[in-house]
Amino acid sequence: MELHNPVLSGFNPDPSIVRVGSTYFLACSSFEYLPGIPVYSSQDLRSWQLIGNVATRPGQLHVAGVATGLGAWAPTIRHHDGRFWLVITVVGQGALVFTADDAAGPWSDPVLLDGLNGIDPDIAWDDEGNCYITFSGLILSGEGMGRHLGIQQVRVNPLTGEVLEAPRPLWSGTGLMFPEAPHLYRIGEHWYLMIAEGGTERGHCVSIARSDSPMGPFEGCPSNPILSARSTARPIQNTGHGDLVQTPDGEWLMFCLGMRTRSGTRAFSPMGRESFGTNVRWADGWPVVDPVLLSDPSPAVTETEDFDCEALPQSWVGVRRYPGEVSSLSTRPGWLTLTADGSSMSDLRPCFVGQRQRHERVFITTLVDVADGVGGLALRIDEHQYVQVVAGNGAVRASVHLHEISQEVAAPLDGQHATLFIRTIAPTGEGFMMSGPDTVIVGFLRDGEAAELLRFDGRYLSAETGESFVGRAFGVVAVEGTVAFDFVRYEGVDGAR
Repeated sequence: MELHNPVLSGFNPDPSIVRVGSTYFLACSSFEYLPGIPVYSSQDLRSWQLIGNVATRPGQLHVAGVATGLGAWAPTIRHHDGRFWLVITVVGQGALVFTADDAAGPWSDPVLLDGLNGIDPDIAWDDEGNCYITFSGLILSGEGMGRHLGIQQVRVNPLTGEVLEAPRPLWSGTGLMFPEAPHLYRIGEHWYLMIAEGGTERGHCVSIARSDSPMGPFEGCPSNPILSARSTARPIQNTGHGDLVQTPDGEWLMFCLGMRTRSGTRAFSPMGRESFGTNVRWADGWPVVDPVLLSDPSPAVTETEDFDCEALPQSWVGVRRYPGEVSSLSTRPGWLTLTADGSSMSDLRPCFVGQRQRHERVFITTLVDVADGVGGLALRIDEHQYVQVVAGNGAVRASVHLHEISQEVAAPLDGQHATLFIRTIAPTGEGFMMSGPDTVIVGFLRDGEAAELLRFDGRYLSAETGESFVGRAFGVVAVEGTVAFDFVRYEGVDGAR
């Protein structure tokens, strides 16, 4: 089957997939963003639609104070006994089980798996109805915090959260660091345990083992790892954290995370960790996985949100709080209104509402009314690395913040309205002379023409320099008072080279 890669662009990492009838459902990590745990669906495995989020209301995910890169990690989505099940680790909250009759939601309040200390949980059932949680034994709290115990497994009651036994060790791979992302499958006569190894960086890979029992012992595949891009020139690196799915006609596929690495030495990934797919064949009872290849770019897109709606689309997110906590569509119909609360983009919970950047080259614009405040556009990796352009108090100010380094450039503004922009363009130079993954430019429109205020090397807004599990997010921000946005227009195209 020919897939289009990336399957899900923008930071959509740690994909887990399940097929129900002829429809596929895929869930991803969301970390510190809310609503949390996006769920996508597809009929053909090429076109995907965001149909909902698992965490859509307060109390489901506790991420208000989590550090950058923590929060909602690595879901597994499955369908069992007519119900959708999703199990996930929320750092600081524990391993949680959500259920729903419809993958679009609403999803239940979470059931806490009592005492389970680890990450990347998988959920599976045997023919007798026993429910197994297989997980990566990274201790996140209490004695021994930070220690890794390899791949472990317990039987649980997923309806109550009761853990029915002490964790037992399972096969933990070929000896590479960070055995994680286990998935347990019954395929034919065997139980297969598939895991990720090597860390989620350039050494990332997928390995697999099999057994006659879900509890092991497991025999490793002679060809492990069955997927890796390490030490290759492929444009998609860091491939790992895979999940298998079978089509109705018997084909097998793997969906995994990867990164579109850019610059002369392929050192930087501004889009962060995304979801990709590839074909799987079987030989001698083992999966043989094709390399993950980058598809030709999709056609350019132009999307305008004019805020003539009752609720923001589900793709809009806030940082450690829901968009509705800082924005309103009813205060001024046809406009999105934000009221500053004293926070800035440097804070854990900024007055920011945005979306994932999904294309390598973008031109993002907004019209803002700043009669009663100061606000504008922002592009962030995290609270330490971001750029913004805001209007108000008679000026347009563009600023870039890179940890302890910041720079601001200002220009006068006449009136109470401003059209602001953030743009990313292809890098300059060829081959090893390329300066970075892209160039980020911010400014405003003056008499319909772009007035550039500030530009900088996009490597400073990449996942590697941020050491973050996410990618870029763009959106609107309020700095002072109340500001209103008439529209946000997103123009995107891939193929930075």
